[in-house]
Parts: sequence; structure tokens; C-alpha cells
Amino acid sequence: MLTTDNEQYPVQGAGLGLRRSMMGEELSPGAVDFLEVAPENWIGVGGRFGRWFRGYTERFPFVIHGLSLSIGSPAPLDLELVKSIKQFMRRHNIRCYSEHLSYCSDHGHLYDLLPIPFTSEAVRYVAGRIRQVQDVLEQRIAMENVSYYAAPGREMSELEFLNAVLEEADCDLLLDVNNIYVNAINHRYDPLDFLYGLPAERIRYAHVAGHFDEADDLKVDTHGAPVIDPVWQLLERAYEHFGPIPTLLERDFNIPPLPELLEEVSLIRQRQANTVAEPLHVCR
Repeated sequence: MLTTDNEQYPVQGAGLGLRRSMMGEELSPGAVDFLEVAPENWIGVGGRFGRWFRGYTERFPFVIHGLSLSIGSPAPLDLELVKSIKQFMRRHNIRCYSEHLSYCSDHGHLYDLLPIPFTSEAVRYVAGRIRQVQDVLEQRIAMENVSYYAAPGREMSELEFLNAVLEEADCDLLLDVNNIYVNAINHRYDPLDFLYGLPAERIRYAHVAGHFDEADDLKVDTHGAPVIDPVWQLLERAYEHFGPIPTLLERDFNIPPLPELLEEVSLIRQRQANTVAEPLHVCR
């Protein structure tokens, strides 16, 4: 496991998203350094799945990445969900809670991650809701830069909007490298300009994943394929700029056998070990 002395990170090294389909395949602490799940998929789960999950949370550092907070929704926040997540984190010693900077509900769940308008009004609205969640949890949360395919009512760039929300809410960042690549292609901007414009001191950990090529100028974020070379290269640039950020491999569809996933996890480790830049040391 590669470690850094930067205390801003809740975990270290290379991680993997734990999925129920992996039940029956044993993961050893030497294979991955940390694991991630969506809390909505595990809150209240008992029986053999609950025991299996508990066995992992007792042996591995865990982070959670939510699916249904819907931070940009016009509907009221689901504070009962937030309270359940707080209890879940305490029960399983979860190191960090992250969510998507998007929305997925109004009067009901929409089963997709929809873009928040890049406006000053939306910054204030979303930041207020993030602060409310942090107050209930009694800790900071990390918001993920998301993929999006339209920018309705746009008044500022994606980077300006993201940075404004992080600053106004005083929250942290889950850096999704694949989403930067996908958005850079779809919306025609330089991914390095976006990457280097992010606040290093707010990064908690990173995601890397595969996507679907609909066309040369249209990429769809699916988490259903291996990571491609340009995304690996962008991750390397992130390590050179920020240091070897803890990084998790996401795979949600077309999940291959565990040995294949662990091969990709090992590629993260190799790139972390080959990082030549010194990590940025940030006082929190």
C-alpha cells in the first residue's frame, strides 16, 4: 500500500467498489487498500448479505458514495435518509461520505443524475443544502464532479460552478477523473485546465472508471468497461499535480471476474508508485 503523510485523506492507496455480485469471491486486505459502497444499497440489510458486508467493514477501511441525496432537487432534503446514513457510518466506521453534485428526484426518484444549472442562484441553493446535510451528520461531506450532457441556463463554466459550490458550502471534493475526460470531450474543453483548476486542499479521494463511446464526440459515463489509456494518462497528470491521491476503481455494469478487477486496481497502484511529484501538503 502506498501511503502519504497528508492527513486530508480518509483512506490510502488503491480501492475498489464492493458489489453484491462479488459474494463468494474472497478479497484479502493485500488485494485492495479500501472499499466503497452506496449506503442506500446496504442500510437495513440483514441475513447472509448483512453478515458478509459486516465481515468486510471489520477488515477494510470503507468510504460510501451515495446515490439518492439529490442535492440539487427542488424537493425538500430527505433528512431521514441523512440520519440513517449517519447511523450507518457510525456502525461500520465509515471514513468518508460522498455524493453527486446533481439531482435525481422531484416528487419521486427519476433514476438518473441530472445536471444542476450553472448559475449563482443554484450555487447558493445547493451550498445551503450541503451545509444542512453536514450539520445533521456533524461532519463534512465530499461532492463529486459529475458527467452531464446538457447545461441548461448556464451562466458560468462547470469548473467555476463546482469551485463556487465547494467554497460556499465549505465541503470537500470527490475527484472523478473519468468524468473530467467524458465532459471534456462532450463539451469541448481542455481536461488539464479543469484538473489544474481544482482546489487541492478539498480533495478527499478519486474515482477512475470506464465509459461508453457513443461517437468520437460523445462519451457516456457507464462504469461498464475497463479504464482507457487517455483516462489513465489524465490520472497520472492528477498524481503529478496533487500527489498520489487515494483512488478507487468503479465498475457497476458488465462486471468481470474479480481477478480482472484486481488487475485494474494494480494499475492504479503502479501509477501511484511511479508518481514523481511531491504530494501537496495542506493544513486543514
